[in-house]
Amino acid sequence: QVQLVESGGGLVQPGGSLRLACAASGTIISVRVMDWYRQAPGKQRELAASITDDGSTNYGDFVEGRFTISRDNAKNTVYLQMNSLKPDDTAVYYCRYRALLRDYWGQGTQVTVSS
Repeated sequence: QVQLVESGGGLVQPGGSLRLACAASGTIISVRVMDWYRQAPGKQRELAASITDDGSTNYGDFVEGRFTISRDNAKNTVYLQMNSLKPDDTAVYYCRYRALLRDYWGQGTQVTVSS
């Protein structure tokens, strides 16, 4: 059973940075799109960023140039560099892989932005 494992979350002060990573525990064939979502308490899950297999990216409106998504296809890993973090960025961040046969979701990593 292939699993996605996120890492890199934690507590950071406003204005700080974090780099999230998501790696697959096994081989997933033809991952066309990799996404990062987030879900804050009491709110719906929302898309933070997406990257296709040819490197095209898309970001949620709230990102405002602060986040950068990247992927390493050889390692089947996706990253999210988050800069200028705000308290409103506090949420559980999930990765999602949209593969040829099915989607995969990670268990999430907590990001807390607080002084």
